[in-house]
Amino acid sequence: MSKRKTNRSLRTLLDNKRGFLTLPGVFDALSARIAEKVGYPAIFQTGYGSAATLLGMPDFGLLNAGETIDNARRIVRSVSIPVIIDIDTGYGNPLNVWRMVKDLEDMGAGGVFLEDQVWPKRCGHMMGKDVIPKEEYIVKLKAAIDARKSKDFIIVARTDARASHGLSEAIQRGIEYHKAGADVIFVEAPRTLKELREIPSKIDAPLVANMIEHGVTPNLSSQVLKKLGYKIAVFPLSGLYAATYALQDVFYELMRTGSTKKSRQKMITFDDFNRLVGLSGYMDLAKKYA
Repeated sequence: MSKRKTNRSLRTLLDNKRGFLTLPGVFDALSARIAEKVGYPAIFQTGYGSAATLLGMPDFGLLNAGETIDNARRIVRSVSIPVIIDIDTGYGNPLNVWRMVKDLEDMGAGGVFLEDQVWPKRCGHMMGKDVIPKEEYIVKLKAAIDARKSKDFIIVARTDARASHGLSEAIQRGIEYHKAGADVIFVEAPRTLKELREIPSKIDAPLVANMIEHGVTPNLSSQVLKKLGYKIAVFPLSGLYAATYALQDVFYELMRTGSTKKSRQKMITFDDFNRLVGLSGYMDLAKKYA
């Protein structure tokens, strides 16, 4: 029952020199609905969170294209705000990237993150990553650009070269990816505040900063990142980690005590949850067809 969404807000943001976007990571339709209710103008479907919640597995190249698209379809349908999808390395060659972008745009997604890791990829803050030759990635990037129907669909080019080739190579890749047509550049996993400052000083493009709690990058606020020269701050795992902590906490209490009495003050109520998922609208629909 969601409204028809528009992605123009994302393009307007990129064109506005003063604009800034904080993207929370969502991993299913419920977390997406919560983010929309809180007031976020756009959200990010995290591959890490999708692998964890769909498969119970790490972000280690185990999620496939079909699982990513199916999850995206559920998330996009559940909200009326733009959703940017993490498509990892595109799950194959340029033709696979081309098709994936077409499918996601057709279903109403607002954009994609496409990375240059060697497949099978792994979380950007894990050890042991490597990247494909930049020429090989640029072909995939151009396939993504050619596939989209509208420039309102945002393409974010991510490089993981910092870990294996150093910051200078990562910055150079970011420059070349932007020249090739990427709307936004994402240099993954800088390790110091100095590196976070250097990236905007060298890359003249809208930039993403990835804020993972206890990851390898200093965790800064959106306000600080905006001052440093970034356009988008992604907090991909905050919701996932908070939900996991809450589930463990209440399940341990239930196991120990046979009750959830102490945890109830941390729970949403039955009525509030029904309002969140729009029960009243479906009750009205049921009456209409009774």
